[in-house]
Amino acid sequence: MPLYLGLLSGDRATLGERMAILRDFSKFVGVRLNSILFPVTEYEAELYKKYCFQIMETEVSAPEDIISCVANCDAIFVVSAELPASIIDSLSRCRVISRLGVGTDKINVRTATEKGILVTNVPDFCVEEQADHTLALILSLVRKLPQMSRFMFKGAWRQGRLVSNTSHRIPGQILGLVGFGRSAQAVARRAHGFGMKILATRRNMNASSQVAGELGVEMVGLNTLLSTADIVSLHLPLNDKTYHLLNSKTLGRMKPTAILINTSRGAIVEEEALVKLLYDGKLAGAGLDTFENINVHAPEEKAPDHPLLALENVVLTPHVAALSVEARQNVAVGGIQNAMAVLSGHWPPQQNVINPRVIPRAPLKYL
Repeated sequence: MPLYLGLLSGDRATLGERMAILRDFSKFVGVRLNSILFPVTEYEAELYKKYCFQIMETEVSAPEDIISCVANCDAIFVVSAELPASIIDSLSRCRVISRLGVGTDKINVRTATEKGILVTNVPDFCVEEQADHTLALILSLVRKLPQMSRFMFKGAWRQGRLVSNTSHRIPGQILGLVGFGRSAQAVARRAHGFGMKILATRRNMNASSQVAGELGVEMVGLNTLLSTADIVSLHLPLNDKTYHLLNSKTLGRMKPTAILINTSRGAIVEEEALVKLLYDGKLAGAGLDTFENINVHAPEEKAPDHPLLALENVVLTPHVAALSVEARQNVAVGGIQNAMAVLSGHWPPQQNVINPRVIPRAPLKYL
């Protein structure tokens, strides 16, 4: 294990080795964006401090403001801010953009690659949390908890019982997973314990089905999954191929008794089409943690004017499926490890590099 990773994971090193690494990292300047929206935790701050990493914390969103903040940095740590081509083009020293999370759809990876800047992420971040949240949304909708809560507050006990009588038991229901990466597999493990039948689809249907077989998951095409599943859960990144993957046509293939779960990216679903189906009773419900037209990262917090909020058959959460104490610790370690690797002259783990064909600004050694 390289020394910079050994130190971070607690391995012993001589005092001289420690001092040499600390001297090296004290030369580097990092900018931590989103420091108000997603404050630097005490744990994350201790990691920066431990390695004498010079970190500037900021909460700016306008491109011109970000440009002025990152002009002389060696690394950018970002949670949710957008980094378009104009910002990345301005970077004269930066060698790595470390996404403190998974999705990189808000980062212009192409421009970063042209500039010799590595873009990294933490692909195993929040896998368990996202799976837990997905199951929580499923259980809430199947057991009609949003309606039951409203009835309880109103004292409408009889009405609550009448609606609850229309619920169906979970064992035997068909769960369809759109995408079959880490988070979908974690959901499959949980759903198996509830006695659900599990279908899944993915972009490369010719990939090995060993994991699917071990989890008792049947791989099928998207159209078959949509028309068969009682519950459809999305586990995809947002890109040109997945934008509005679920639109009026594809959503229309779902059974009117089915529910949709989205803890991935809002724009995978054509929100207007989803709202219409829910209003018209052609879809039974939706559990959404991410949105196309509700900006839960807006600086000013106010109740959004959106038709989803008028529906009784939805559960909406403010993009929190990824969050827990443990997840934030893990993503801090992973994101800082990625940056430390690059700045100490090493490639981060291959699965953490979004643009592996980049020609780095400074030569990097393979681990």
